[in-house]
Amino acid sequence: MATFLYRIGRWAFRRRRLVGGLWLGALLLAVAAAAVAPAAEDEDLSMPGTESQKAFDLLDERFPESNSQGAEARLVFQAPDGQRVTARENKATVKDTLGSLDGGDQVASTTDPYKTGAVSKDGTIAYSTITYTADAADLTGPTKTALEGAASQARDAGLTVEIGGSALEAEEPLGGTTEIVGVVVAAVVLVLTLGSLVAAGLSLLTAFVGVAIAFGLVSALAVPLGLTSTVAILALMLGLAVGIDYALFITSRFRDELARGSEPEEAAGRAVGTAGSAVVFAGATVFIALVGLGVVGIPELTRMGMGGAGAVALAVLVALTLVPALFGFFGRRVLSRRVRKATRPGSEPAASTAAGRPGLGTRWARFVLRRPVAVLMVAGLGLGAVALPALSLELGLPGDESKSVETTQRRAYDLLSDGFGPGFNGPLTVVVDTSESSDTRAATDLVVTTVRGVDGVASAGEPVLDKAGDTAVLTAVPETAPNSGETKDLVHAIRDAVSGVEADTGADILVTGKTAMNIDISEAMADALVPYLTVVIGLAVLLLMVVFRSVLVPIKAALGFLLSVGAAFGVLVAVFQWGWAADLIGIEQTGPVMSLMPILIIGIVFGLAMDYEVFLLTRMRETYVHGGSPGEAIVSGFRHSGRVVAAAAIIMVSVFAGFIGMTNPTIQTMGVGLSAAVAFDAFVVRMAIVPAVLALLGHRAWWLPRILNRVLPNVDIEGEALSRQVPASATVPEAAVPPLPVGRHRY
Repeated sequence: MATFLYRIGRWAFRRRRLVGGLWLGALLLAVAAAAVAPAAEDEDLSMPGTESQKAFDLLDERFPESNSQGAEARLVFQAPDGQRVTARENKATVKDTLGSLDGGDQVASTTDPYKTGAVSKDGTIAYSTITYTADAADLTGPTKTALEGAASQARDAGLTVEIGGSALEAEEPLGGTTEIVGVVVAAVVLVLTLGSLVAAGLSLLTAFVGVAIAFGLVSALAVPLGLTSTVAILALMLGLAVGIDYALFITSRFRDELARGSEPEEAAGRAVGTAGSAVVFAGATVFIALVGLGVVGIPELTRMGMGGAGAVALAVLVALTLVPALFGFFGRRVLSRRVRKATRPGSEPAASTAAGRPGLGTRWARFVLRRPVAVLMVAGLGLGAVALPALSLELGLPGDESKSVETTQRRAYDLLSDGFGPGFNGPLTVVVDTSESSDTRAATDLVVTTVRGVDGVASAGEPVLDKAGDTAVLTAVPETAPNSGETKDLVHAIRDAVSGVEADTGADILVTGKTAMNIDISEAMADALVPYLTVVIGLAVLLLMVVFRSVLVPIKAALGFLLSVGAAFGVLVAVFQWGWAADLIGIEQTGPVMSLMPILIIGIVFGLAMDYEVFLLTRMRETYVHGGSPGEAIVSGFRHSGRVVAAAAIIMVSVFAGFIGMTNPTIQTMGVGLSAAVAFDAFVVRMAIVPAVLALLGHRAWWLPRILNRVLPNVDIEGEALSRQVPASATVPEAAVPPLPVGRHRY
């Protein structure tokens, strides 16, 4: 691999105009395709195979005139203080408002609150349900404008009116101040790390090219593939983070090769052959983990994984081709001015002049080597303490209750809770299929009686039959809020209670509704968490065993990954469930952690954790296989890669944290979880626990049984083959390389 990538690097350097032109053309095509593509809107989550999804499918079949998952709006009316909505003038206002909507484009029906009993006991609040013939994603602008205009009409008449339901769901804007701050922080870190505006700009430019192409493709394919705004934001988030990091690693190696005296073309080839090999492996791990999200069975999660994987694949291709092509344009200008002066003909090589001044990475590595047990105990126990809240992890899906009180959906939610009870916002739909039953009426009546008798059911309405008379639908309102544990228990209690009715009557009874669907998805995600984690850990151990020719290094890496992920889950629980520091990031309502997040964070962080493992340990193994002691290998790894890995982690944390300010709960949770996980993994696991464990293991860390040594392929990620296959004239003189500090320090 190293030799193949070496040739790609040199070819891209020589054909820089061709490579740059091809990427520019791809960028323009992607932007043009996105500009002309129709906009797509978010869709409700679905989970094929669950009881709630089966019920939705049955409703669509038996009630074709009504879309079971179609858009719905609730107009909630509140009378002024001291008045009732049943007063003659307020009643007339409500009827006029609904009359302006009835029969409108895409409107299937509107309900009269005075005929359906949709008035609170104290007479201050009433609501009307407006159902639409299309999904929320397919509602037109005029339809939404008519709904908002009707609400404004009632407000002008003196009523308080809020709009709940899915009809006004809006996409998350894809730009904002916090994201810009994250990119600015990344730029500052690049300049400080590389000491060159050219090198920093090169890393940012290539990352933006990859992100723009990925975002353009996601936007262009949004409608045909059903890609939502969340998929686009995830692609943007991951593309920026890994794109900057991959370019940084290759640029850093290119600078090292230049400082050692290599010609620019040779340095570009060596940078892509060595650091590029690590980029390919790191990108492959992220790609596999993200594509693997498809095994969970949730279409939205599958699309998110595929979108993110595509962005990562583009970032790898850009790093391997466009980055060395830009080296051809900028040459030695990627070096700082001081290093360029030091590497002029007749000057002493920069590497040797700096040999007597150990950097922070070297000093930290020597500190860990002197006190490995203390470092391991402090870091391990610290992460364990942060991970403790994860034992209280509760999964759910956010609804209107999680939105800001500035939104009309949240205010409608609160009004309905005040007027009709907290469970009114999460009604359950019970579907009774009596096509195999001998007595439809008797079976339906028994179901109604059974549901009303379940503890926790506030009310159950009268059943509605389809035209064929073999399917009945009734609505049950819980006493508790949609995301509460009591409502989850109630769904299971109803299903258990009606199972006896199924046995007695032969009817097929299903419990569904948005609340039941959310519960089913959350439980499915919780059930899939351990199997998915097992697959990811197994994959990590296998891949790292191939790369580092070791048994203990992969096991150590996998255990460290578990620690960082556990700590990230602890942060999510503390912030989103317990409300710690929630005000600082604009979280107004605590509740369960979004059910998609744990498995999504595992998939993403797995790949990113392997990034740092590979980039840090590649240099360590390179030193070890060339005869260095285990201690010298650790110091060498931190001397060459510690600063770059730290900078890459800061950049990634900054990019992820930049999305915390968004109002979309999915993206907000993802930003907190990913930024915490990367920070823990890079600075605690890879920078502290890894060198401490390696110091304690010594030579045993790099042991591999003979049978595995014969079976496992040799991918040569360190680029060892380059020293044998590259022409002698292209190699760096041995005198230019500073000797390792053998014997100078006690390890």
